[in-house]
Formats: sequence, structure tokens, C-alpha cells
Amino acid sequence: MTMTLTLSKRSSLRDVALAVGAALDRHGIRAVLTGGACASIHSEGAYTSLDLDFILTAKVTQPKLDAAMDEVEFVRKGDRYVHPRARLWVEFPRGPLAVGGDYKIRPTVIRGHAGRVKTLSPTDSCRDRLAAYYHWNDRQSLEVAVQIALRHRLNMTAIRKWSAGEDHAEQFDEFRRIVRNRRTPPG
Repeated sequence: MTMTLTLSKRSSLRDVALAVGAALDRHGIRAVLTGGACASIHSEGAYTSLDLDFILTAKVTQPKLDAAMDEVEFVRKGDRYVHPRARLWVEFPRGPLAVGGDYKIRPTVIRGHAGRVKTLSPTDSCRDRLAAYYHWNDRQSLEVAVQIALRHRLNMTAIRKWSAGEDHAEQFDEFRRIVRNRRTPPG
């Protein structure tokens, strides 16, 4: 049974994600947590984000989305939803759900006492951060991808193949080298 969580200034990103995911579920809204918030969860806090990006995977009306978000006290202000107490906000960027040119994304589910939320898998979250590194030379995103790889068993074969398809095999080699060096104790 799902317990409704009262959000506060001290609510973690994971708590907010679970509360929003549960509210969306109760309203029949299909959405997947992506971006920095997803990377924050999969890096176990090594990276932090102040917003949660959910990609809607089916059509939903604005009033229905507003009602779901209102259930957890989020109010729409322009293109985001804000909470009177929680320090995080929620956005619903335009889809489709994809990582780079790959649209065959299979979300995973994270469960907690406040509900469940669909997210990118650790492998796809890592690819999402690598995409930012590959396309914008964002070194912070490379570091977040490394942090995810250090904490999860990823499908490196799939990441390598996807990286080559994105024309970034050399950058993947750099990523892989950093991960190996950090896993190997010095000496």
C-alpha cells in the first residue's frame, strides 16, 4: 500500500520523485523521470539537481496534469511546477523519451514507501549524461556518468555500441578508461 508523503524543505530528491511518480500513477499519467534528477538518484547523490524532468510517454491534458500535481501540492508557474515547501521543482519537457538517437528506452521502476516512479535505467541514465559530454563537451556530465558506472553494473557493450553509433567512440574510450582507473586501487 502506498503512503502519501508530505513534502517539506528537507524532502530528498528521491522522496519528491516518488511522491510525484505516485500522483501521476494515480491519475493514469505515464511519465519517466530523466535528466539530472535521474542521474542524481543513480549516482546516489554524487550529483545533485534542483529540478525533476519527467517525459510524458502518452498524451495528457493540461488540466489532468495540473490535478495530479496539485495532489502533491505542486502548482504550475509558467513551464514548471513549484511546491510551497519543497526546494525542488518539476518540469515536463517535450519528448519523445530518447537518449541521443535511441528511442528504444525501457524504463526501470524505483519503489519506496511513498510509491513508485519510472526512471531511466542506470545504463540509460549514464548514456544520457554521456550524450551531454559527447555533444557539448560537458565535463561535469562525463563525471556524473563515471559516478553512475562506479555504483551500478552497466551494460558497457550497449553503451560502447551506442557511442559508436553517435560517432563518439573515442570519447567512450576516455569514459571507460576513467572508470577502470577509479576501480583499480593504486599501487
